[in-house]
Amino acid sequence: MDTPTHSGAYRFRRALNWVPLGFAYAFLYMGRYNLTVSKSVMGDALMTKAQFGEIFAVGAWVYALSFLVTGPLADKLGGRLAMLIGTGGALLVNFLMGLALYGMANWGWNVSVFSSFMLLYALNMHFQSYGAISIVTVKAPWFHVRERGTFSTIFGAMIAFGLYFAFDWGFAVAEASRAVTGAEPSVMARVFAYVFSLGGTGVDQNWWLFFIPAIMLAFFWLIMFFFLRNNPSDAGYQDFDTGEESVSASGERLPVKQVFVKILTHPVLLVVCGIEFCSGVIRNGVMQWYPIYAAELGFKKTFWVSNNWGLMLLLTGLAGSFLTGWCSDKLFQSRRGPMAAILYGVMGASAGVMAMTLGANLWWAGAATMLISMSVTGVHGILSGTSTTDFGGAKNAGAATGIVDGMVYLGTGLQSIVIGHITPVGELAKDPANWKMWPVFLVPFSIIGFFLAMKIWNALPKKAKQPVAVPAEPEYQPGT
Repeated sequence: MDTPTHSGAYRFRRALNWVPLGFAYAFLYMGRYNLTVSKSVMGDALMTKAQFGEIFAVGAWVYALSFLVTGPLADKLGGRLAMLIGTGGALLVNFLMGLALYGMANWGWNVSVFSSFMLLYALNMHFQSYGAISIVTVKAPWFHVRERGTFSTIFGAMIAFGLYFAFDWGFAVAEASRAVTGAEPSVMARVFAYVFSLGGTGVDQNWWLFFIPAIMLAFFWLIMFFFLRNNPSDAGYQDFDTGEESVSASGERLPVKQVFVKILTHPVLLVVCGIEFCSGVIRNGVMQWYPIYAAELGFKKTFWVSNNWGLMLLLTGLAGSFLTGWCSDKLFQSRRGPMAAILYGVMGASAGVMAMTLGANLWWAGAATMLISMSVTGVHGILSGTSTTDFGGAKNAGAATGIVDGMVYLGTGLQSIVIGHITPVGELAKDPANWKMWPVFLVPFSIIGFFLAMKIWNALPKKAKQPVAVPAEPEYQPGT
């Protein structure tokens, strides 16, 4: 089946939907991984690696389980309202985490960082869970199956920019807010210092690592309120048959219990769940721990990859997303399995290289992390962001995406606990030989993910194999 043709006005309005939504989702990432940045910056003064792993694991598992509620809720309320709820909740909780650090430093609050952040970060991750499902729920009516490889590129780009904001902007905020300003702060650090009057106060203003994401989320919350719409018809354009399959025979929304059963018995989506569990282990197993490893070994500021971790994640994420989306639609006829299998092969080889070269050669290990980041972002975008809707249908997109994306964070929680406890502490952490088990732990999951992706190599929604008439959109009608 050919890709449908849309008018220029329709494509512009669709882009107007995605620009604020995409940036809001990106800043949700900044408000999620600022915990990793704060651990890297503050070290054991904030929490130990084991405590960090436990806090992030609990948050990840809350994120995963929240989908049982937020997924069906997004299907019922619509992606627009769900995104506004999630963004609003996340900005409030980030403000509270910043307030906790401010109170401890300036008001003498005798609060346990571990206990308070365990609770607040879990609450933050509940609201964060609205993000991906809202995006996929809104996306479904606007993109035909044959266009969704392109959407996976957009989704991957959102993730990539989010990681850039989280790490490079996050570390720039940390640099700008130190008690004593460095002699040569980065350009972004100078920008943050100027805009928010940071640094040089005699106190490390760590609370800004949480306040600034809250401010950015508040800004895009307002823009989404005015411009984000659920369906083309809400913006004055005609809805059309998107060519997707559905877990419901009638194509209508199902109760979450039925969606859960349908997914676990669906021959493609069940395999996607397994692949994405592995993605959660590998993705966060590298993304979270590499900057911590670099800080412990003392080369965080002197090696390009670690010093520009957010930029590296942005560039590799964009490359992985564009490559995966284009190849999926153009080379593999909108099948998602082939690119997932190829990229998992890259991940496995890269994790092996990383295990063999850790400590021996910064560039070999650094390049391996870049290839892993590129590959896992491509897989996540094409599966969680695209396959779930292809096979689950627009009416159940929130619940289906929630369950599959929840598997990513079950894997994330597993690696947070395991790696948090197998990585060395104290003086032992300064010897790279003591970190070998970290990349070794990732290898089996890349092998499992590869073989699972091979099982769905030829999977394609049934309706996408049939010619489907796609009506042309009428001109925009003022007042609609």
